[in-house]
Amino acid sequence: MKSSILIGFVVLSVVVGCAPKKVVVIEEIPTVKEIVAEKFEITAEVIAEGKNLYTTSCADCHSLYEKESFTAEQWKPIVLRMQKNTKLTDLQREKIYAYLTTPQF
Repeated sequence: MKSSILIGFVVLSVVVGCAPKKVVVIEEIPTVKEIVAEKFEITAEVIAEGKNLYTTSCADCHSLYEKESFTAEQWKPIVLRMQKNTKLTDLQREKIYAYLTTPQF
């Protein structure tokens, strides 16, 4: 009796192990940055908020750089890295980035 149960388990495990695997395709979920980018319009108000956030949040820990100190591509990793040191939301980070990379303000 015990051997027939053992053989049954072995056969079952072989059948399950050799069965074709189903591939489940998961739709890619957009990141917060992509969502923000889709709904984010740069206005004078957004730039003003970004400037305020930059001068208040960033100056808490270090002196501030001039906007022209870095290009838009150079600001990206800087702002991302600094967000980790603060309690800024992704939207606040994007406002700061908009302020730093928009030349007319």
